[in-house]
Amino acid sequence: MSTFKAPKGTYDLTPPDSAKYLAVREALAAPLKNSGYGYIETPGFEDVALFSRGVGESTDIVTKEMYTLTTKGGSQLALRPEGTASVLRAALEANLHKLGNLPVKLWYSGSYYRYERPQKGRYRHFSQVGAEAIGAEDPALDAELIILADQAYRTLGLRNFRILLNSLGDKECRPVYRDALQGFLRELDLDEETRRRIEINPLRVLDDKRSEVQKQLVGAPVLRDYLCDACKAYHEEVRDLLSAAGVAYEDDEKLVRGLDYYTRTTFEFVHDGLGSQSAVGGGGRYDGLSEMIGGPALPSVGWALGVDRTVLALEAEGVELELPATTSVFAVPLGEEARRVLFGVVTQLRRDGVAADFAYGNRGLKGAMKSANRSGARFTVVAGERDLAEGVVQLKDMESGEQTAVPLPEIAGTIRECLAR
Repeated sequence: MSTFKAPKGTYDLTPPDSAKYLAVREALAAPLKNSGYGYIETPGFEDVALFSRGVGESTDIVTKEMYTLTTKGGSQLALRPEGTASVLRAALEANLHKLGNLPVKLWYSGSYYRYERPQKGRYRHFSQVGAEAIGAEDPALDAELIILADQAYRTLGLRNFRILLNSLGDKECRPVYRDALQGFLRELDLDEETRRRIEINPLRVLDDKRSEVQKQLVGAPVLRDYLCDACKAYHEEVRDLLSAAGVAYEDDEKLVRGLDYYTRTTFEFVHDGLGSQSAVGGGGRYDGLSEMIGGPALPSVGWALGVDRTVLALEAEGVELELPATTSVFAVPLGEEARRVLFGVVTQLRRDGVAADFAYGNRGLKGAMKSANRSGARFTVVAGERDLAEGVVQLKDMESGEQTAVPLPEIAGTIRECLAR
């Protein structure tokens, strides 16, 4: 065994478990690919200022959880703690918003990094699939993204998740609410760090999970009571569109999420089978973020769904994904001539799109057949000197145990026919 281990709070994905993660990633992305979202990939690290400006100076992500580094040239960089700021930066840099087709709809998948206390469902390196719709203020976009996430989870077989929904207002009505909330919070018995947060972003105090804080928040002003008419109408339309699509949601007036850039619609997908780390994904509208990072006004909305958390949710519900066998045909050569011939057969099958593998290492029949079994292959092709002298190979059906001699020139076609049945 190596003397090195994966860093604390991280994990390696290895077969066969990695196949499940790949399937989850693909299922989360599938509805997006079908709805006009194009794939985008951004660097694993960015300028620190992108996140401190965009995500927010007062957030735990920026103050406590970001991995930062100084390059040899003196630049301050951070491993990306979330995807939205990076994707918006990349879209602005590529001038995607000037191509005349708004919104710019993008999806992405990758690893993100936060220095957190590791626990089940919360890691320092985690994987997400995300989506952003940039440059349009339309309740139908907010609803579309929530519906697509709901569809992705249901396609995987998840049932016991809930959608929490709230509106955080906009630059017109949120300041009025902020003043009222600050006035209420300043009267409470809170620690120094929380008092500092009241002055920077009081909404984050509502998100405090500590029971001694939550007890004092009873009777706090509710944002819903301060929403302007435009925000109320916008939120009602999002709710109506979700209801019309048959997507159930719960109104949650305390839902603020941990990023400063959200405006209006905010939502979270929670799964009650995951204990304290119940959020499997979430997102919202961020109409001012583009301007915060130096771009033009581009109202936008997006979400990120946790691949790790989704896998845990599937396990909590006992959902087994139907994963295709990685190998359909396994070739077992007995002797040098058979190695040469069967390697050619395997190469041809692969070119024909058939998943095929080979018994490497000159093992005997018994060891090679064990490998064939472990591979999950439906068929095994075996050939020895006598078979080749007769111009045939043996095709064994691993389910029925039935074995048939097939003329060598016909083996690829026979296998394709058998797999198609």
